[in-house]
Amino acid sequence: MRIDIYDNPQQALGFLISQTAYIEPEVYRIEYPEIIYQQLIPIDTAAGEWAKSVTYFSLDKVGQARWLSNMATDMPYADINRNKFEQGIQMAGIGYNYTLEEIGQAMMIPGLNLTAERAEAARFAYEMFMDNHAYRGDSTQSITGLFNNTTVTTVTCATGAGGTTHWSGKTADEIITDVQNALTGVYAGSLTVQMADTVLLPIGEMQKLANIRVPNTYGNALDYLAKYNLYTATTGAPLTIRGVLGLDSAGGDGGGRMIVYRRDPRVLRLHVPMPHRFLPVFQRSAIQFDIPGIFRVGSVEIRLPGAVRYVDGISGVGSP
Repeated sequence: MRIDIYDNPQQALGFLISQTAYIEPEVYRIEYPEIIYQQLIPIDTAAGEWAKSVTYFSLDKVGQARWLSNMATDMPYADINRNKFEQGIQMAGIGYNYTLEEIGQAMMIPGLNLTAERAEAARFAYEMFMDNHAYRGDSTQSITGLFNNTTVTTVTCATGAGGTTHWSGKTADEIITDVQNALTGVYAGSLTVQMADTVLLPIGEMQKLANIRVPNTYGNALDYLAKYNLYTATTGAPLTIRGVLGLDSAGGDGGGRMIVYRRDPRVLRLHVPMPHRFLPVFQRSAIQFDIPGIFRVGSVEIRLPGAVRYVDGISGVGSP
């Protein structure tokens, strides 16, 4: 049967609208296991989709009790320091399109659906954008991410017996000590208020941790740390240790960086008021139909910098 979509482009538009209605739920069900930012940073979608900014307040308790005489008139009082912060929300987009020829060919075969591959490609592009945004931010927008927030304390790990801070030249005991010191640093630095439950490492150092054997045991350094660490010893809960792409060059000197932090929305969060969505189909020209996609997002917000710590020097520039 001949379908003359050139004489009746509305027929092609109607067909495409029905197809995208089928494609979109299918695409949103697809998971992308290699993209893990949502597992490492709490996502907050509570703000209105079109909010221009998100405002939050940080509170710090002040005041100290002291001895009083029975005739005292100088009662000490507690108070709070309240600081206001405002974070802008910005819009970005990624969509896909079809030509009139592609739609016409699909309509020629009864029961044939347009492929979801382009919609999947758009959705994957969104996830890749968000992955980079969550970790590194965007210098052109003056946005930082989890890897490079300027309010977080940065330290350099200790030099080992081999004369280097790099894990490639350290023993298992020295590497374990570096991780334990980072966890203890958050705990002591916050006067025991905060306790890190997550350790992020460059991929190469994660492999080193998994491969190097601990003396006088049958396990590797990764197994040892999973059992014997400050967080697990105190809470009984497991410590999360993950390798993340990009940390091999996140250090202040361009080398490797370890990040330890408490993975809690009270410590850090990423505002995504509007997750990626496809907009209705529209006909851009006589032979092209577009399916736009938009999303609105803020930057990674670290509300309690004392619960996060960067440790540089674990690998050098250009290390695998």
